[in-house]
Amino acid sequence: MDMQNRAGAKAGGGGIASQAMINAERRERQRRLAMEASDISKDPFFMKNHLGTFECRLCLTLHTNESSYLAHTLGRKHQANLVRRKCREGKDIAVFPQPKSRIVSKRIIKIGRPGYRVTKQNDPMTSQKSLLFEIEYPEIDQTIKPRHRIMSCYEQNREPVNDKFQYVLFAADPYEIIAFKVPNLRIDSSEGKYYCNWDEIKKVYTVQLTFKDN
Repeated sequence: MDMQNRAGAKAGGGGIASQAMINAERRERQRRLAMEASDISKDPFFMKNHLGTFECRLCLTLHTNESSYLAHTLGRKHQANLVRRKCREGKDIAVFPQPKSRIVSKRIIKIGRPGYRVTKQNDPMTSQKSLLFEIEYPEIDQTIKPRHRIMSCYEQNREPVNDKFQYVLFAADPYEIIAFKVPNLRIDSSEGKYYCNWDEIKKVYTVQLTFKDN
């Protein structure tokens, strides 16, 4: 902070700093520390677009340079979105537990992949695109209900990482787990846009995913 040329400062003196100047100095100090300590290339939400500017894929914000992006990551909005994402991933894991944490009381013999239908849909009112999954489990264990989970490209190790896609996984014993690659767009969780249903009579598990435009 310039201690010599502030309004009201005497030659050789510091003068009185306003709250705005103190806040500006603090933000600049945080930015410098972040630039020194951060490896921005490892940030999964950092992306350089074709215009030469930088984007935060988590918050969908634009930034003119790397220092502006780093300053954004220290802000309240980015930190709040990180917390929301962790909570959402925690719920997904609870719905679809990983094999290593699953307790299996008996050996289950897999009988193959289930039949399925995937229908592409377009809402004429909102122009939103959606996918309707219908998974058939005619020989499912009577004590089990099907489950699904949305998984990011960074969690899987079957294909090269491509952040343009994410995966929807379906599981129900004694069938094998199946997965579908879908666009990595935000899911609209509002009423009627994102739902799942298990028809115990027809043995069909239905899931609809509606994508937000931006």
